[in-house]
Amino acid sequence: MSATTLTPQQIIRKKAAGEPLSPDEPKRVHRHIIGILVENSIGALNRVVNMFSQRGFNLESVAVGETDDPTVSRMTLVTTGDDRIIGQVNRQLERLVDVLQVDDLSEAEYVERELCLLKVAYTPESRSELMDTLEIFRGKVVDVTTETMTFELTGPTKKINAFIGMMQRHGIKEIARSGRVAMRRSLVFGD
Repeated sequence: MSATTLTPQQIIRKKAAGEPLSPDEPKRVHRHIIGILVENSIGALNRVVNMFSQRGFNLESVAVGETDDPTVSRMTLVTTGDDRIIGQVNRQLERLVDVLQVDDLSEAEYVERELCLLKVAYTPESRSELMDTLEIFRGKVVDVTTETMTFELTGPTKKINAFIGMMQRHGIKEIARSGRVAMRRSLVFGD
């Protein structure tokens, strides 16, 4: 069915869902950050992750932690897909036993952070350049040996990726990343 044989209502629905209007047009997939409040019980994380794997969806990151209420945990999942598929995923998540709330943060203004620990090789000659770069990115040194330094950096994923890119030429020894945590913004100001 081509775009010329679609009704105006079908075109509007397909555009809203991010679906292609014709078979040769690629699907519009984008990243979704989904915040989930779950009961802090044994197997809750496993049920959510299994739902994704059973449907063949890739999870780019999963971050889980207790909230101010010790009986409730917040999960932040990052995945990619078109709006129709992600809508189905959200509805299926809402039906899981331990799930209290599902919020697709990609549809609103949100704040996100990620933690990165990065171990990099250094020499006396490269040390000051590394420290200058770390200062620009507002990171800190958390461990030092005679050959390596371990940095801690928090911020949006783009900032973390930029810092890793800057450190590539110095010889990255090891990276540990937490995955994204995100929350909806309370106050939204204009553009």
